[in-house]
Amino acid sequence: MASGGASRTSPRSRREPEGRAPRQDKYSVLLPTYNERENLPLIVWLLVKSFSESGFNYEIIIIDDGSPDGTRDVAEQLEKIYGSDKILLRPREKKLGLGTAYIHGMKHATGNYIIIMDADLSHHPKFIPEFIRKQKEGNFDIVSGTRYKGNGGVYGWDLKRKLIRLYRKEVLQKLIEKCVSKGYVFQMEMIIRARQLNYTIGEVPISFVDRVYGESKLGGNEIISFLKGLLTLFATT
Repeated sequence: MASGGASRTSPRSRREPEGRAPRQDKYSVLLPTYNERENLPLIVWLLVKSFSESGFNYEIIIIDDGSPDGTRDVAEQLEKIYGSDKILLRPREKKLGLGTAYIHGMKHATGNYIIIMDADLSHHPKFIPEFIRKQKEGNFDIVSGTRYKGNGGVYGWDLKRKLIRLYRKEVLQKLIEKCVSKGYVFQMEMIIRARQLNYTIGEVPISFVDRVYGESKLGGNEIISFLKGLLTLFATT
């Protein structure tokens, strides 16, 4: 993985045209959910707190996949509490996979940067301002959380854990077009495709904490699908 000091040339120039004032950056957080009724209010509160204190413009897009535990009802209440300009509920009727959840969320995102993270509190939103600062510091296309550098740590973490990442919106759109995976291997494939396309990648050391409430969303069949996805990924890259 490229380090925080990556120096690859980005595929295209992203400077504002001369004479035009740069627009304010906006960050769209994509939160796919499935049975996150207990965790959702806390993760949303932490996200709102982090963005409000740091002063960055944001929106939180909740993509619920027909959770039977009432997650959608909770999301609707959060939308009323914080306002539909900040919390956008964009549900789907059933569980269709992590990759397609991001694709669905992207259709509704109005930010020029996209942050993808889990809703189960395995990633603390307090790290998001560090991701934004890192991106601006190196003009990176992607900033990824890593547990292998600096002061990053892990508590109850296992190989099934997803990562938190910040993308330029146009970069994420391009990667989604290239990716073939739809499940939990999706994020791994995205970073491999990013290297192939010579996108620049910065890293931020963060701590991972295993899910606070509920059971892992990966069942036996999904673990098998995950492993099959890995085999397909290695065979096509």
